[in-house]
Amino acid sequence: MIPIEAIPPAKGAMALDVLHMSKHFGSLAALDDVSISIPAGSFHALLGENGAGKSTLVKCLVGFYQQTAGSVMIDGRETDIPTPTTASALGIGMVYQHFTLVPSMTVAENLVAARGALPWKLDWKAEKKALAAFMETVPFKLPLDKPAASLAAGEKQKVEIIKQLYLKRRFLILDEPTSVLTPDEADEVLGFVHRLTREKAFTAVMITHKFREVMAYADAVSVLRRGKLVGGGQVADLTVDAMAEMMVGNKVNTSKHRQERSPTPEAAPRLDLQKITALGDNGLPAVHALSLSVRPGEILGIAGVSGNGQRELAEVLNGQRLLHAGSIRIRGVEFGGSRVERASQRVFSLPEEPLKNACVGPVSVADNMALRNFDQAPLSRFGILNRRALRAQATRFVETFRVKTQGIDAPISSLSGGNVQRAVLARELSAPVDVLIVANPVFGLDFAAVAETHARIMGARAAGAAVLLISEDLDELLELADRIAVISEGKLVYETNAETADVRTLGHYMGGAHHAGEHAAAA
Repeated sequence: MIPIEAIPPAKGAMALDVLHMSKHFGSLAALDDVSISIPAGSFHALLGENGAGKSTLVKCLVGFYQQTAGSVMIDGRETDIPTPTTASALGIGMVYQHFTLVPSMTVAENLVAARGALPWKLDWKAEKKALAAFMETVPFKLPLDKPAASLAAGEKQKVEIIKQLYLKRRFLILDEPTSVLTPDEADEVLGFVHRLTREKAFTAVMITHKFREVMAYADAVSVLRRGKLVGGGQVADLTVDAMAEMMVGNKVNTSKHRQERSPTPEAAPRLDLQKITALGDNGLPAVHALSLSVRPGEILGIAGVSGNGQRELAEVLNGQRLLHAGSIRIRGVEFGGSRVERASQRVFSLPEEPLKNACVGPVSVADNMALRNFDQAPLSRFGILNRRALRAQATRFVETFRVKTQGIDAPISSLSGGNVQRAVLARELSAPVDVLIVANPVFGLDFAAVAETHARIMGARAAGAAVLLISEDLDELLELADRIAVISEGKLVYETNAETADVRTLGHYMGGAHHAGEHAAAA
């Protein structure tokens, strides 16, 4: 083993090989004899379901974990990476899914602070001059004096990548780098990374669940499942279905659901919102005079970058936030979101973060599954709860929706994210549904749970429900929705048929392109 001190400084893209790496946590094998070769200047994609071992692998590469067995070769030399400091010195860096910028500091201050050890007094004139020269070498033109808190999500992600270039990384790990970006921003960021790998500036590894990004930008892919390397190869030789099958271990059909269904014709909207306004946590309008309608047997998708009123809209419809102005009607009847109204008008929901927003964590699976109907027959007669009927319902739901649990008496908080989702789906979709409100339904779920959740939503739509699907994942909306409307700053700014939707146009409106039109009209 060659110590890091004996390795001469290197520049340019790094070749990295993982050889027979294993990592155990007690009796759990998070990684089991994994070998991956990543040539210098390549763009490699790492795929796998939640718990497949992706995070464990990259944490070994950046020094947060030490592998139990195996080794890492850097440019042909076996190299130990005992700490994150060692990884940084070697030129290995990581762009995390969640931003690591200090909000109150400027772009320049965030970049300089990232260097770590600094003198007690900085020559800011010299620092800014050097930073300005550095910024001329990158395509992202961001104002150095702008506070990070004032940057849009796409700008923050660009700063995270620029920070790694500023630190002269030779090997860059990207963890779900486009999860908060519009399609245009995602293509700009990944296109930039792809170009720099071609120029041998660095080598890139991307963890992603978006097959479109893999097909468009990656050279090769490695697929992990339950800690083992189960497949991979050159992207040019693989199909999306082949990669999906490697991930889950079964044949998967990734074709669009829209091909398998036809809308239910009915003139009158089932869900009708007229000029609704909702206030945000700061007391200011988060949803502004928003109007939309959804018909039976239809999915209306709401697209938008996070923080544009989607959360407040979902909370109003779910009775979790007061309606400030406007009206909500179900079948023409005023709807206030109360539990009684939701039951009588058959309005059900699958909210974002269901464990937080749709469950009582310490309470049993059985009791959580009865939150909708514990006061109705057969669970309740003459005001007396029938525990036997409640348990029978829970057992039936668990079997039908394949909820993996230690038992119906286990706290629902003990379930995995996918199984919490299945439990909530069981409760919300086991009775006839007229209106279904869904918000970011598959965030954080593995591939199999995503497919199952989508199938359940499509099943409700096929049964005649009017579905409002709020999602920050444009690919999800393009797959499931009949129509897509874009929300920006709390307003609906664009609507299109999903079948003929143009991703670029959707992305422009998600990024606030409507303001350009407003300014032009004002001029």
